[in-house]
Formats: sequence, structure tokens, C-alpha cells
Amino acid sequence: FWNFDSLFQPQQHPARDSHDTFFLNEPSATQSLPEDYVEKVKSIHESGGYGSKGYGYDWKREEANKNVLRTHTTAVSARMLYQLAQGPFTPKRYFSIDRVFRNEAVDRTHLAEFHQIEGVVCDRGLTLGDLMGVLRVFFERLGMKNLRFKPTYNPYTEPSMEIYSYHEGFKKWVEVGNSGMFRPEMLRPMGLPEDVTCIAWGLSLERPTMILYGIDNIRDLFGPKVDLALIKRNPICRLGINY
Repeated sequence: FWNFDSLFQPQQHPARDSHDTFFLNEPSATQSLPEDYVEKVKSIHESGGYGSKGYGYDWKREEANKNVLRTHTTAVSARMLYQLAQGPFTPKRYFSIDRVFRNEAVDRTHLAEFHQIEGVVCDRGLTLGDLMGVLRVFFERLGMKNLRFKPTYNPYTEPSMEIYSYHEGFKKWVEVGNSGMFRPEMLRPMGLPEDVTCIAWGLSLERPTMILYGIDNIRDLFGPKVDLALIKRNPICRLGINY
């Protein structure tokens, strides 16, 4: 539910296919969802609202109840925004670094298990210009000043942009993130006020690291084929931990 349905992603979307998503066998279904919110999500999918016509299909609760391994950190953002909407609105910024899982072919730029960084800013009057400005500052702090933005489609953001950075080793532009403004069809059923907008972006942790350090194979950075000597030369960074 949190990974797909709450994000206004239709139940027949190809991302829900077993070729892309890992489904759990045990427990196969969740038993705990906020019922009032579930009914609002069902309604927005079936018949729309807030200026949308919806998708015009019969939304199935049993499909929403299926347990999956998180495919993107936007599932975390959905939970946090729902919690934010349960009280008087206060502008918020959320950031997360989490493990995600996708059932896809592994190659030098793709893994089935990797990390994503997610950022969300929720306030009144935010625009696409605010999002682009935040992204440029964010990636410059990571050492990537050569950026491009490409329009794209996401079920839960409109407008949406893919973020590209130039990889000197590959001699080409590499996608490092996705971004956009959360749609009213996602925010309003949660209970957020109509004048509140949220800008959001997500990026792989591994790909920007490849660009920054000239690594040309993601499997050399994370996974069972990582050289242990690399780990020993680069110990874990522990912040705020005293021994």
C-alpha cells in the first residue's frame, strides 16, 4: 500500500509486476492500515478528485495489502507525510537513506539491492523553480556541478524531472536521481491543506559515488564482489559515536 497505492500508482502499473518487484511469501499481506485513509485512496484511484478523473478501474484491497520489499524510498516519504497531515500543518523537511530492492538484471550500473537517498520539503507556495534550486545546491555539496534535468513521468509527481550528471569514465551522462512535485491526488487524501505543496527528490547512493571516485562498475562498490581491501582502506564513518 505505502509503496504503490498511497503514491497514486495504479494497481495495473508494470512496476508491480514480479519481474520488477520482490513480493514476500510470509507474511504475504499486511493486517494494519489506516482505514479512513485507505478508503480515500481507493476513491481517488477509482473516480478521482481534486481536479483529477482518477484511473477508472476497480481498486482491489487484496492487491494493496500485499507485502513487498521497498522498491523506492518514496514509500518512507508517504508514511511521514501521512503522519504530518494528522495534526495542524507545520512546514517540514525530511531526509532518509534506506535500502531498496528491485528485481532487475544486474550490470555495471544496476543492482537488485542498493541504497537510495530521499529528500522532501513540504511548505506553502513551493514551485518547480524551488526544486531545481534545491537540487543544484544539494548536488554541488556532493561535488557534482555538471547537471542536466530531463522531463519524465511519475504517477505521484507532476511535473517530474530525471537528474543526470556527467561521468568522465563512461564519457556519458548518467542518471543519478529522480524528482518532482507530489501530486494533489497523493497529498489531499492524506489530509494536507490544499495550499501546501511538496517538492521531492531521490537518488541512488552508489551512482553518485561512482561518479565522484571514478568507479566504473557498481558491483565493485556494493555487493558480494566488493574487494575487502577497499573496505579496509575506507573504514566506516561513525558520526557522534563515542567509545
